[in-house]
Amino acid sequence: MEDRAISDSSTAPLTTLADHGMNPSGKVHWNLGWEKLHELAVSRKEAKLTSHGVLLTTTGERTGRSPNDRFIVEETGLADEVWWGDVNRPISPDKFERLLDKTRKHLDRTDDLFVKDAFCGADTRHRMPVRLVTENAWHAAFMHNMFVRASEDELERHTPEYTILHAPSLKANPSKDGTNSGVFVILALDRGLVIIGGTQYAGEIKKAIFTIMNHILPEKGLLPMHCSANTDGHNSALFFGLSGTGKTTLSADPDRALVGDDEHGWSEDGVFNFEGGCYAKLINLSKKDEPAIFATTRMKGTILENVVLNADGTPDFTNDSLTQNTRGSYSIEAIENRTPDSMAGNPKNVVFLTCDAFGVLPPLSRLTPEQAAYHFISGYTAKVAGTEIGITEPQATFSTCFGAPFMPRHPSIYADLLSKKIRENDAKCWLINTGWVAGGYGDSSRIKIKWTRALLNAALNGDLDDVVFVKDQRFGFSVPTTCEGVPDSILQP
Repeated sequence: MEDRAISDSSTAPLTTLADHGMNPSGKVHWNLGWEKLHELAVSRKEAKLTSHGVLLTTTGERTGRSPNDRFIVEETGLADEVWWGDVNRPISPDKFERLLDKTRKHLDRTDDLFVKDAFCGADTRHRMPVRLVTENAWHAAFMHNMFVRASEDELERHTPEYTILHAPSLKANPSKDGTNSGVFVILALDRGLVIIGGTQYAGEIKKAIFTIMNHILPEKGLLPMHCSANTDGHNSALFFGLSGTGKTTLSADPDRALVGDDEHGWSEDGVFNFEGGCYAKLINLSKKDEPAIFATTRMKGTILENVVLNADGTPDFTNDSLTQNTRGSYSIEAIENRTPDSMAGNPKNVVFLTCDAFGVLPPLSRLTPEQAAYHFISGYTAKVAGTEIGITEPQATFSTCFGAPFMPRHPSIYADLLSKKIRENDAKCWLINTGWVAGGYGDSSRIKIKWTRALLNAALNGDLDDVVFVKDQRFGFSVPTTCEGVPDSILQP
């Protein structure tokens, strides 16, 4: 039964679960606020509270994304649109239909379902209405945090273009369902449907919707980007990088307003955040180095994922016994220093963040537009421990567009759009190594955050304009010979 009496919205949305082929036998909770969702998550024993009243949950076996279990339905209309391969794995329509039927029946049988309607995209001209149907209150609360929240009027008119049917307690049968394990994340791009099962890890929800945006926006001439963004009001900057390379950390700057920490679009007028929240990596978080992010971990409304508590109920951010991929999900409104509309003008600086596990890249390099296009295509970095299943120490990788796991189209499509945007806006391009600079992994430690911030601030503020640069003999980059607050000895490895 679809019980809307307990919904925050007194009016039913235009589309119901019947429109998604469902016929639930239990109670359906429509668009509850985060307070009620947190209350239900605790009472249903999905989560508990820290000493500060913050929701804490664990995700079991899967504490990161499961890239080997992600598929795109091989539909006729997508034959020439998707760059098929190890990242964009095809699955037949028949196998999808079988798993879709299992997912619907599983959700129909649950005592409680939680539906959360939202938008992906802060720019109202380019946003996408989305819906999550899940069996867990805390995942609905995650959706509330992470996407652009709809007003009461918008909820009444909400018609999702894409819907996620989320059944984390449902396991696939690989021998019958054609999956690689009990986990499945399957996108039917032409049908507006995603099904997720077998994993509690909330990051699968946000990255599924991100993948959809990466598919549909290029056709509109818009560039979708796996990046963070901030601005000083006149000078906007983008930070490209894989998980764990510093996008969230470096974009949270007390002297610059945050636009967003992970996913953005670049239109003719500037950049806009896809999301309404942040999903910060919390391992070894310190109040001294990252005060803005640390503050959110004590705010009600935040969700801590796979964080271990001390005996007094406070988070121990140094404890990686569950995973190194500990996370915090919080509304962007928890960040005081942010742009009010999650938008900014055309960027003047484009920064590529890489975590070099070998210690051969300089901590900062200036790139030509041609070099920028090359590094965007190659996307050299290291997978940081914990961000994917099985990654326990840094592993060198080349991730096209600094986000290959989420890019369904050929990389050249995104690269051409980026090059066009850089040239149209005369943007400066930088490569920053947030990994190892005085030796490789195991022989040294990662560069200090304060040095990376000093280099970044100097680049964004124009303080390096009059500094002498030299050409790196191995890579051909331009490397500064000095930067205030950074030892000269590390500038050229």
